[in-house]
Amino acid sequence: MTTNNRYRSRALRSDDAEEKDYVGFATLPNQVHRKSVKKGFDFTLMVAGESGLGKSTLVNSLFLTDLHKDRKLLNAEERISQTVEITKHTVDIEEKGVKLKLTIVDTPGFGDAVDNSECWRPVTDYIEQQFEQYFRDESGLNRKNIQDNRVHCCLYFIPPFGHGLRPVDVEFMRALQDKVNVVPLIAKADCLTPTEMKKLKERVKEDIDKYGIKIYQFPDCDSDEEEELKRQDRELKDSVPFAVIGSNTVVEARGQRVRGRLYPWGIVEVENPSHCDFVKLRTILIRTHMHDLKDITGDCHYENYRAQCIQTMASKMNADQRVESPIPLLQISTPDAETEKLIKMKDDELKRMQQMLQKMQQQMHEQDL
Repeated sequence: MTTNNRYRSRALRSDDAEEKDYVGFATLPNQVHRKSVKKGFDFTLMVAGESGLGKSTLVNSLFLTDLHKDRKLLNAEERISQTVEITKHTVDIEEKGVKLKLTIVDTPGFGDAVDNSECWRPVTDYIEQQFEQYFRDESGLNRKNIQDNRVHCCLYFIPPFGHGLRPVDVEFMRALQDKVNVVPLIAKADCLTPTEMKKLKERVKEDIDKYGIKIYQFPDCDSDEEEELKRQDRELKDSVPFAVIGSNTVVEARGQRVRGRLYPWGIVEVENPSHCDFVKLRTILIRTHMHDLKDITGDCHYENYRAQCIQTMASKMNADQRVESPIPLLQISTPDAETEKLIKMKDDELKRMQQMLQKMQQQMHEQDL
């Protein structure tokens, strides 16, 4: 036997030995990955804040798409009479074979009126309607193909001018803190100097603690994670609220073409970490924490709503009352006389056919004998 053949036979024997010790469950992550990629992902993002803070521009910058190309700009008179409306835009995005169904829920008219008392009511109603629809679908027959339209994250835009949170900001975030993941943003960060931005961030953090507002909390890194990941996690937590700038215009800076805004005194680069927190916001929303936002929505906010519904049904049952589901059920119409007559005719015809079949089987059995 030659040397090459001996090496080849040894390699085959070692492969056979490894094959005996190999069960196969190590491929489970690959199976989950293939199934998830085939099914695709969905994510619903809500943006809230008064007009003119760059909500649409920021969303287009985050996902490199144009969701508001057919949007009509209102004049001053139309804005005065406008109330808070909910508009929804859905777009299918594909990147390296992975499909994402992105839904953007916008709240035009929020905070624009003179009297903003309970202006958050349409927003909370919309979120609860999505919970209600999901609960109805989950309680139905076709539970495998449920479309998840629950709001997974809400970006709340805080104006850069001011000295912290306004009363309308406090009311809004407190109204939504138990229904959705709230991420506060300081809009138009290029309006402030670095020192002013630092002071505004500290003031907003103080107001959040003062009024007991619950915003989205980043999960802590495991103790066995690398130091680099721990450092990035600390930077993300320290950057809240994120100071952002949005722009879809490509300008030339330092011999390179970048997305930014051109001013007489220079260029503001959207994706430059030293200019704003746009990259950090995009990182948590898309690259690192999108799945965590969805998990908290399903395991915390939706489960609280579901528990309330079940508790309401149980309390009505204990009171010996007629059990009425908090979710309106479909009304089944009572068949009229003509329908009942037709059903009876079909039943009689089915019975006659069964009798004929039995006679034919009996005749065939007698012939065999």
